[in-house]
Amino acid sequence: MTLYPLPAADLKGEGMTSQRARDRLVAILQEGGIRDPRVIEVIRNLPRHHFIDQALHSRAYENDALPIGHGQTISQPWVVARMTEALLEHFDPKQGMPQKVLEIGTGSGYQAAVLAALVPQVFTVERIEALLRQARRRFRQLGLTNLRSRYDDGKLGWADEAPFDAIILTAAGDTIPTRILDQLSPTGVLVAPVGSPSRQTLIRMRGDGQGDFIQEELGAVSFVPLLGGIG
Repeated sequence: MTLYPLPAADLKGEGMTSQRARDRLVAILQEGGIRDPRVIEVIRNLPRHHFIDQALHSRAYENDALPIGHGQTISQPWVVARMTEALLEHFDPKQGMPQKVLEIGTGSGYQAAVLAALVPQVFTVERIEALLRQARRRFRQLGLTNLRSRYDDGKLGWADEAPFDAIILTAAGDTIPTRILDQLSPTGVLVAPVGSPSRQTLIRMRGDGQGDFIQEELGAVSFVPLLGGIG
């Protein structure tokens, strides 16, 4: 299920940003264990080079995190795919996809765009205004009408739109902020990196519908720190 329109001709890329380059990336992700065909389809079609500086376009379809300025990065494609897959695995396909997803840490906008290709409503919060302006421009160019963004302290979440069926954090804190967890549906799922800069683990927290959460560890990762305030 793809909700976003196909990229305009000038976003399809050529050479190191061509469809062949994207297909090579998809093959790497599949070799790394990514299996969900919905996630694979989105990664294959979404122009990752659109979310980074032109000077880095030749590296857009490498399986690496890349700098986007302000001390931030666009996440490694495998990590984006795994976090998205981990989120979707919580939901029974026969019962439908999550309706509302919150992302903390818009960054380049790539993870939010991947989510917007899969679910009806995506809300994303970014604390660095310059990054959010760039991401919003990219969203407009891609015609992502089911995505809303907000300039705010990500640790506060987006309470006005809660509860969310799923929440994804793209920065790591020692713990999950209580105010964010409180915005998750009782039967929802949260995927986030947790830990210190030197040791982080990707976790998934599943609501049991009774007010408790079942926590799983999904492997080691490396993310920028989750910071409060705005900048």
